[in-house]
Amino acid sequence: QVQPVESGGGLVQAGGSLRLSCAASGGTFSRYAMGWFRQTPGKERVFVADINRSGTTYYADAVKGRFTISRDNAKNTVYLQMNSLKPEDTAVYYCAARNPLSTRGSRASYNYWGQGTQVTVSS
Repeated sequence: QVQPVESGGGLVQAGGSLRLSCAASGGTFSRYAMGWFRQTPGKERVFVADINRSGTTYYADAVKGRFTISRDNAKNTVYLQMNSLKPEDTAVYYCAARNPLSTRGSRASYNYWGQGTQVTVSS
């Protein structure tokens, strides 16, 4: 099974950019579709972006046009480039892996989760 580990979170001003990374170990990374979710205190974890094995991407409406998900199978890593950040993007961001035949964007589809990385956007 694959084990994702996120990095790259931090504090940024509104309008700025951050790039999150998720390194996956312990399994065959290229077999999995990968996704990013985010969660704020007291709220459910919500979908942000997904990329399948062939590189097809899918985004939540809230981040479409601002965030870009990509993957490098040679490095077993998936990225989330976040531009034009807003204070409402503040959250803990989680990386997760799913069976490529499962439904993208549904939290229940993702079997393997990282520990999360904090992103804080100041106004």
